[in-house]
Amino acid sequence: MRTTLDIPEDLLEEARSVLGYKSKTDVIVFSLRELVRRERIKELKALAGKVRLDIDVDRSRRRPRRGVRR
Repeated sequence: MRTTLDIPEDLLEEARSVLGYKSKTDVIVFSLRELVRRERIKELKALAGKVRLDIDVDRSRRRPRRGVRR
């Protein structure tokens, strides 16, 4: 999708240099993906301690032996 943006040239060039990309498009795409990834991580961290899982850890770690039927 083509879009016209007014991005400070010095900021875009610095990002391009730091990230090692040749294309401005690659810088923008990478930056947007990274922003979304970080926000999702923040959302997951906010759930810490709020989600209750009733899992029997010992039972879930046991694996049936091959060839042995119960």
